[in-house]
Amino acid sequence: MIKRLLGLMLLVMVLVGCGKGDSKPVASAPPPPDASGIKELMTPDQLTLGDPVVNSVGMVLVPIPAGEFQMGTLESEKDETQHLVKITKPFYLCAYEVTQEQYETVMGNNPSNYKGANQRLENVSWYDAKDFCRKISEQEGVEYRLPTEAEWEYACRAGTTTAYSFDDDDSQLDKYAWYDGNSGNETHAVGQKEPNAWGLYDMHGNVFEWCQDFYGPYSNETQKVVCDPEGPASGEDRVLRGGAFVSLPVLVRSASRDIYLPGYRYGYGDFRLARTYNLSP
Repeated sequence: MIKRLLGLMLLVMVLVGCGKGDSKPVASAPPPPDASGIKELMTPDQLTLGDPVVNSVGMVLVPIPAGEFQMGTLESEKDETQHLVKITKPFYLCAYEVTQEQYETVMGNNPSNYKGANQRLENVSWYDAKDFCRKISEQEGVEYRLPTEAEWEYACRAGTTTAYSFDDDDSQLDKYAWYDGNSGNETHAVGQKEPNAWGLYDMHGNVFEWCQDFYGPYSNETQKVVCDPEGPASGEDRVLRGGAFVSLPVLVRSASRDIYLPGYRYGYGDFRLARTYNLSP
């Protein structure tokens, strides 16, 4: 409840400052790096899985290797209890959040107030994100989905154990994220900051990202390995990850969690797609 109230307060602040309800163009930005540029950033473990995949609407999907990691943190909120998680299968994850152009191509509409082809989305609920997954899956004949919360954090960390994917020191955050310290309280195009070690952009800040899971506290069995967790079987809220352009540095850490009702069209919520890895993508 506290997280939801804080989120609502932030939303009110943003909407007052940004003029909610107005449809406004934003300054154009250079396009994000393409698949060939992202391939140059990939690690040897990723390269053994193959090249990035580009789908019919121009999304670049990066192969993420299987592995294990410490999910959560030892030093923060009670809902971030650190525990060992194993991701048993590789998967693909989009290098960027879904852009307005991509969303409109699939869904036929653009719910965002601040318009721009490569801009991140606004005003999309968890149900909207799931509907997008369903439609693009039907169009392409392969299954797209939201990442699980564990997959999201695993990909965000990209093999690191620090607070952020680059270090524990938030003085470097300007290079990797749009957050309250550098965003100017404005929306920004995807892929304009530095990526993490696995070629993924905007995992910190810019926009909250919907995950598949219902929200629930982590298990207190910190010594037990959890394989491919998918969250609680039922619940009220869904998980959001990554923080946003209005967030404090502590809220864009790799382990930071947020929640909201799945039917709420979040003013600064977006998503990125995951896809099952196959030998013949």
